[in-house]
Amino acid sequence: MCMMDKKDGDGARQAAVLPWWKRSLTVAGCLALYVCVFFMVAGVLYLLLGLLRIPGVDDVDSPTSGLLVAEAVMLLATLVAVKVVYELRRLPLSHLGLSLKGRLSDMLAAFGVAIGLYAVGFGLSCLCGWVRVTDVVFNPSDLLVSLLFFLLVGLYEEITVRGFVLGSLLDAGMNRYVALVLTSLLFSAMHLGNPGLGVLPLLNLALAGLLLGASYIYTRNLWFPVVLHWFWNYLQGPVLGYEVSGKRFSGSLLHLEQTGSSLLTGGNFGFEGSLLCTVLLLAGTACVIFYYERRVR
Repeated sequence: MCMMDKKDGDGARQAAVLPWWKRSLTVAGCLALYVCVFFMVAGVLYLLLGLLRIPGVDDVDSPTSGLLVAEAVMLLATLVAVKVVYELRRLPLSHLGLSLKGRLSDMLAAFGVAIGLYAVGFGLSCLCGWVRVTDVVFNPSDLLVSLLFFLLVGLYEEITVRGFVLGSLLDAGMNRYVALVLTSLLFSAMHLGNPGLGVLPLLNLALAGLLLGASYIYTRNLWFPVVLHWFWNYLQGPVLGYEVSGKRFSGSLLHLEQTGSSLLTGGNFGFEGSLLCTVLLLAGTACVIFYYERRVR
């Protein structure tokens, strides 16, 4: 099911035959090195951008371009940090799982899952009167910029959490489901500073981590979670008009009025803060795991 070529797998196989305590120390060391390099590179890039007065950096009148620059910096810093760690582990960058070969079906499937989840969630919310569309504003430039921004978000977070952290745990021989749960908790913890965060949104973020990582533990390829993450956020905020993990993005296609309980609508955190989202995430994760388990058999 998951095939790596010899070059990709040599370093991973060597790590997997070490005693468990050595594997644990290796993973901990890799994570620590990644964090150090990431913050060092990001800091240097921000300093250079500030010195060069790149448009969008610290520009309060242009928050959208500022967000794009910030996300691009984090993505670049992530790739550099992973490259440094992989060089020490004698692994190519392709080991992350970014190969596009034969992955068009995965990408289309991820797009379909995102559409399907929101078709059910948003459709049911409208039918039950929990949310109401008050206006439709079509602003192509805002929608296009948001599309690019959430692509960068999806790449950065999936490369970090699924490609690097989850991949490292799997390389070390950890049980795939244990590794999936641990990285899902990490994904949830990465959002602790988001506005409007509560117990239910925190739980849903962990469940979203399960859904996003469910295919990766079988395929070791990132394009299903990247595309799903990309369009999950894009449909939630710029298209449907919800907050995205507690953050409001201007220029959304639909403007909503929430008339139902925040437990049902998600309140100020967005759809992913709702009980309805909890059910859909559980169902989606179960379907993905069931699909890949059948393929393995």
